[in-house]
Amino acid sequence: MKHSMIILTATLLITACSPVLPPDSPTNNETPGGPASYAPRPGDEVLERGEVFLGSTEILTMESYPLQFAVILNGDLPTPCHELRVATHEPDTQNRIKLEAYSLSDPNAVCAQVLEPFEQNVNLGSFPSGHYTLWVNDRQVGEFDA
Repeated sequence: MKHSMIILTATLLITACSPVLPPDSPTNNETPGGPASYAPRPGDEVLERGEVFLGSTEILTMESYPLQFAVILNGDLPTPCHELRVATHEPDTQNRIKLEAYSLSDPNAVCAQVLEPFEQNVNLGSFPSGHYTLWVNDRQVGEFDA
């Protein structure tokens, strides 16, 4: 009996401390039915544009039909006050997919001058059959076949 009470108490503590997320909770920093948190949005024009320092990129291929693609961006923002933005562009005539990664901040904000690491999964979607190259900030970071 004592052993059962210990197991029951431990189980209750573990489940009480674990987060409960509804089945439709946002993933990849996307809001349900809305744009991803990294997507450009109204009001960005009043913020000051800055750099991002990309450390690595990785192209992901989802096993779906049609194939879906994403890219993981890892790097640093100039300060904790900067927000990541990623503008994605449709493939051009040479099947180059261009992403523009940058940061935005309030020019009047006082902020610690330390780098702020980030990792962002950017959904690229699906593409017609062909060979594609992925460019981030005018630098080729990979290629894939759809």
